[in-house]
Order: sequence, then C-alpha cells, then structure tokens
Amino acid sequence: MQTFRGYQRADGSVGIRNLIMIIAADECAEGIARAISEKTPGSVVVTNYNTCMYGGNEEMIGTMINAATNPNIAGALVINMGCGSIAPDLVAGPIRATGRPVETLTCIKESGTVSTIREGLKRIAAIVDHANATEMVDAPISKLFVGIKCGGSDTSSGIASNPSVGLAADKLIDMGASAVAGELLELLGCEHILKERAVTPEVFEKIEQLISDEEKRWHVEGTQVETMSVGNSIGGLTTIEEKSLGALAKTGSKPIQDILRINAKKLEKPEVPGMYLSETTMLCGGSAMHFAALGCQVILWTTGGAGFNNPIVPVIRVSGNSQLINEDIDIDATGIMRGEDSLENVSEEILKTLAGVINGEKTAIEDFGYAYCSLIQKDQRVERLLSIPAE
Repeated sequence: MQTFRGYQRADGSVGIRNLIMIIAADECAEGIARAISEKTPGSVVVTNYNTCMYGGNEEMIGTMINAATNPNIAGALVINMGCGSIAPDLVAGPIRATGRPVETLTCIKESGTVSTIREGLKRIAAIVDHANATEMVDAPISKLFVGIKCGGSDTSSGIASNPSVGLAADKLIDMGASAVAGELLELLGCEHILKERAVTPEVFEKIEQLISDEEKRWHVEGTQVETMSVGNSIGGLTTIEEKSLGALAKTGSKPIQDILRINAKKLEKPEVPGMYLSETTMLCGGSAMHFAALGCQVILWTTGGAGFNNPIVPVIRVSGNSQLINEDIDIDATGIMRGEDSLENVSEEILKTLAGVINGEKTAIEDFGYAYCSLIQKDQRVERLLSIPAE
C-alpha cells in the first residue's frame, strides 16, 4: 500500500471522498440546510447548535471551518439567519483560502426560508460541478492521515481490537503515513509509558499537561461525572487504569511526534509524518468532527459495544466481541479472543480493508446510520475557573 487513488485538492491534500459541506452557521438555519441537502447528492450538513453568538464559540467555529477544509470536502455552502453574530464570511473566508469554492447565504437578505432554499439550490449547483470535475490522482501514502478511536470498550477491546489497530498503525507509520489518537482522559495513568515514546522532553511535558487539563474538566469537585460508561463495566472493565491501558494499545508503539491541541485559540495539525496524540474528545460523535478538523480522511474505530458513523470521515469498525459481530462490523477480531487468530493476522486484515476504503470501497455502513456531526465547545468560563489556558 504505497499509493491510493484520491481527489486532488488545490491546497495539496488528497481526499478519499468527494463531498460538499452545507454549514448552518447558527442552529436556526438547520432546516434550510437540510432542505438543500435533501436535493443535493453527496452533501453533508454540519450545524452550529451552540447558539448564534460568536464570542465564546471560537473553538466550535474553528472545528467547523477546519472540518470544511478536510481533504474529503470539495466545497461548501454557508448559511445563517442574519440576526446572530456569526456572519457567513467569518466561516467561509478561511475555507475559500484553501482553494475550495464557497457560497454564502443569509435568510433575512434572501427574504425568507423558501426563497433561501431556492437560491441555495442554485448556488450549490456550481459547487457540485466543481466537485464532479475534480481530478483523481495516484497519491503517495504520505498523504494519508488516519484517526484512531475506541468506544464501547470492553474486555475484548484491550486484548483484541485495540492492539490489532495499534499494530496496523505501526505498519502505516513505517509505510510513511500518519495517524492520530485522542481521548486524553483514557490515557490517565499511562504517562510513564508515553514519556518513553515522546520524541522530546517538551512533547512529553505537553502531553502530561493536556492529560492533566482533561482530568480537571471531568473531575470538577462537587460533581458526579462518569468517566467509565455503564457499557464499559458490563463489558468487564473494572477500573479507569484498566481501561486506559487498553486504550493506549490502539496507539501502537511508534514515537509520538506531538500532541495536537484543539481549543479556542488554535487547532494544530501535523508538521511531519508519524504518530500523534490530540485533544480529540472521547465522546464519539464529537471525536469524528475533531478528526475531520485535524484532516483525517478515515477512522479506525475499535469497539466492544455498538458504534457511531460519520458522513465526512468513513469509519472502519473493528471488534473482538463475539456478541457484537454483525453486518455493521468491518473487521472480526474475535479469533484472537478464542486463541485461534493472531494480532499479526488481524492487523493485516485491517490494512487490507483500509486499502480498499481509501481507494473508494464503502465501509460496512458508510451510507447510512450516521451519528450527528457534533461540534464540541468547551465552556470558556469553566476553563477560566479551572485555570486552563487556551494557548
């Protein structure tokens, strides 16, 4: 797997899908965006449901903008109502700077919902034409960036699916690709291992600080917040440390080049090929949007429970839970649990499936069963109270 067939973008990135994003810059424009999307094949709706105010929503706006510049996106239509503080050009400008075609619409200026939908269908037609004319190229594997996520973790996750994905990630890094994992709270207790993998002491200090910051957010004194789900416990996990060691396995063993921040002031992206950590949330729907914003074209997702799907970034599902194996699962790792298969064999199956997906093959449930495109927004007032700087 030295190359893949993808869509060449003006900014130099290469997508494995050729989609159009319709952005509702405020929640009141959701219905308009959906109506336009229903008549536009290959379109994806992303809605800001955090309120139409800009101040305090900078992290969410950054995620939305960067998701629209994901390699899988060919162009965008940005819609707002016109009575809030998020102007369409605030979102459209940075997207347009990457060479993607972008159109904007304001419902008040278009004299209402019906006329805005009508005008939106006219304007998105030009973006569709651009997408259809996009050149496909044979791209080097160095253009591939893979997101790695676990969810619904159980006993089989740490024994079968996570280490299989970790080994596949190691092989991808050796080929010249890049990969990124998040879920910092689920790396709690693994700092001593991460210290040995960080490429510099400064990178480890950053990792240690960001894990500590995430712990603060989830363990505010006086609150009862779950950091292990009921499904985790039913699945056989007994402590957060046990869950953390299983989660760590999916990151493989390669050196960690950096930990990518996602906050109100910046969203960092890889500067050199290799393995990365990130502030990608452990919440599934939101994590997919973080991976999209970081620039990942595809996600490897391990599970002992059910699952999520994302319309921007295809999700390859890997499971070692025999009770879960069904038409939704792309990779069956249950043979490891029975002692009939090996991590080596399953990692090769993962790479084989990944090769098909990045060359246009669909994942098991790619065209349906999507999770909402959740836009995570850390409350800046809480951040200030916890003394967490947005650097």
